[in-house]
Amino acid sequence: MKQKILTEDELKKTVNRLKAEGKKVVSTSGCFDILHAGHVAYLEAAKEKGDVLVLFLNSDSSVRGLKGPTRPIVSEDDRAAVIAGLEAVDYVTIFSDATPVRIIRHIQPDVFVKGGDYEGKHIPEMDAVAEYGGSVEYVLMVPGHSSTNIIEKIKNTLLEEKAK
Repeated sequence: MKQKILTEDELKKTVNRLKAEGKKVVSTSGCFDILHAGHVAYLEAAKEKGDVLVLFLNSDSSVRGLKGPTRPIVSEDDRAAVIAGLEAVDYVTIFSDATPVRIIRHIQPDVFVKGGDYEGKHIPEMDAVAEYGGSVEYVLMVPGHSSTNIIEKIKNTLLEEKAK
């Protein structure tokens, strides 16, 4: 599992080697805070778009910037370890930016995958991928599955228990 977690420079070398071998490299990004079935289905669908799936994982500071001061629930190192343990994911690297644009430009995956809820919308990742001739593809999300929903359910359950 730990051999799947690479620094950005290690990942760049690995992706260059894989491309030279004729492999189609797919990437996606996200916080993956509290892993759930929706995440697993999303990553499996992303993997089907190519030969190798690389995940750009938001760092703790990046998650806080996106989700607020109480997030993430799970640390970046633990999130990386859990994600790396999934069969669909070949490599994981942690990035600290608000968006994965910089790391997309550096790694240059053949395909960048986003959730279907972004289809038809302009996202900064599109411009980055277009610069080197890659593509953006979309996969359907599993409705009703999100880390935020899980956290809210836990909070509501605790409040109900406290009220008893």
